Amino acid sequence: MVGPTPDDRYKWIALSNTTLGILMVTINQSILLISLPDVFRGINMQPLAPGNTSYFLWILMGFILVTAVLVVSFGRVGDMFGRVRMYNLGFAVFTVFSILLSITWMSGAGGALWIIFMRVGQGVGGSFLFANSSAILTDAFPQNERGKAQGISGVALVSGSFIGLILGGLLAPIEWRLVFLVSVPFGLFGTVWAYLKLKDSGIRVASKIDWLGNVTFAVGLIALLTGIVYGIQPYGGHTMGWTNPEVLGGVFGGLAILVVFVAIEFRVPNPMIQLNLFRIRAFTAGIIASLLSAMGRGGIQFMLIIWLQGIWLPQHGYSFSRTPLWAGIALVPLTIGFMISGPIFGIMADRLGSRGVATIGLVGAGGCYFLLELLPMNFSYAPFAIILFFLSFFSGMFIAPNQTGIMNSLPPDQRGAGAGINATFMNSAGVLSIGVFFSIVTLGLASTLPEHLYAGLTAQGVPANQALKVSHLPPIGSLFAAFLGFNPIQTLVPHHVLAGLGATRARYLTGRSFFPSVIAPAFAHGLHLAFDFAAGTSLVGAIASWLRGGRYIHAEDFLPDNASRGLLEVGDLASAEVGAGVVNEI
Repeated sequence: MVGPTPDDRYKWIALSNTTLGILMVTINQSILLISLPDVFRGINMQPLAPGNTSYFLWILMGFILVTAVLVVSFGRVGDMFGRVRMYNLGFAVFTVFSILLSITWMSGAGGALWIIFMRVGQGVGGSFLFANSSAILTDAFPQNERGKAQGISGVALVSGSFIGLILGGLLAPIEWRLVFLVSVPFGLFGTVWAYLKLKDSGIRVASKIDWLGNVTFAVGLIALLTGIVYGIQPYGGHTMGWTNPEVLGGVFGGLAILVVFVAIEFRVPNPMIQLNLFRIRAFTAGIIASLLSAMGRGGIQFMLIIWLQGIWLPQHGYSFSRTPLWAGIALVPLTIGFMISGPIFGIMADRLGSRGVATIGLVGAGGCYFLLELLPMNFSYAPFAIILFFLSFFSGMFIAPNQTGIMNSLPPDQRGAGAGINATFMNSAGVLSIGVFFSIVTLGLASTLPEHLYAGLTAQGVPANQALKVSHLPPIGSLFAAFLGFNPIQTLVPHHVLAGLGATRARYLTGRSFFPSVIAPAFAHGLHLAFDFAAGTSLVGAIASWLRGGRYIHAEDFLPDNASRGLLEVGDLASAEVGAGVVNEI
């Protein structure tokens, strides 16, 4: 019996190492969602106090912003200098900044700034990992097994976000520094393992770094995404910040700079992004479908967490301080469905192509968003869990095949840049989705919550002038409080007012019943609009997915390995394919 070849062994080494890297990064992306209250208590800062909201948003969003900006550049650098080398550097950088986060010694604003900057450093390491992992897998696996590899890797991508929710809920109450320290052993092991075992088997093309393109891309995208983040904060008496000149300047100025970036890329000899890649229909359609899918699901997790922590869990006997952990547990079905479907439909995409499988996945996900609208605010858990399971099942049906279709369509020397483009579109869409969802829900709250809150407070004896003041505070504060596991009434109504109401009324107002009953009707309207938006983007994404055409595999994959490498070394085939976007449709 013939044993496995070295290439057979290596592809599984590459898959297990990249899966570990992606799992580590995604756990750290989500672990703060649950542990933020303990982190802020640890540095003695009230996150919702006036002037502190920016610290809260940057600790929460800084990591995502950095990865959105850097993955394209780092993917291109990997194409030029070696994907494994850059991937290994990412492991090391991520681990170093995890250690620095775990030794935070300052408190107050200094501690918050330290965490923000160290999270940015983690984002740099995560960008190296995200940008090169898919390209390493594509290099290691033959084209008829890449869907399976992407499906298994995708399990880490999705499950890591929910493992992080549970880990944060378990570790943060014990010691908040553990939420950063937990990734250090895996980072150290992964760094050494990647250095010893991974090898660069992809095509490397000598080139110069497009500094002008990198700078304009980074500045434009940072300005755009920062404007979106600050757009959800109140401004000048308005519930949102979309009339803030700085927000508008960031959004439109960022878009203008990105237009300049595109013009630069058409003119420089060694562009950061080969815009000719977008001539490949399978690549462009897959990227658009990925963008629209991320637009739909990017903010859903936040909305579900607020729904659970602010309304459902308190109504079912959980104190607000316990809701973060139990919200993570309640969302476990969002992991299970993907763990089942990701590998299965990745293998199916290897055999049948990505078009049909990925398209059905997006249609199914859109249907699940509509089903969530049918649930009452105080739902029974079983139907909620079943819908979440199928939502994640259909998401796995889309993500792995779509990623496989994108990577198969790319020229071998552009796989890092192409994977980076996809990651940038997904992360940017996630930030935009959060901005859209919070805006939709906040506007819905602003229309009816003040009236309900005023009536409820005055009915319990709160003086009319104080109730009016509290009821007209920006509703985004209530959402943030619920998201952090705080009872919003305790943060909105002054302590001396509560003390003057008597123990019974004060307990009722700050207990598990009052706030959920007041916010539920207003939140339901905005939540349904958010689900409509998610369903709409999913269905439009399904159209884009279908328009990718038949099964696309780049021409180089049809050549014998040695012959293809020889041709690519000469450069004839590489230049022809990059210039014309040559692919084969079968």
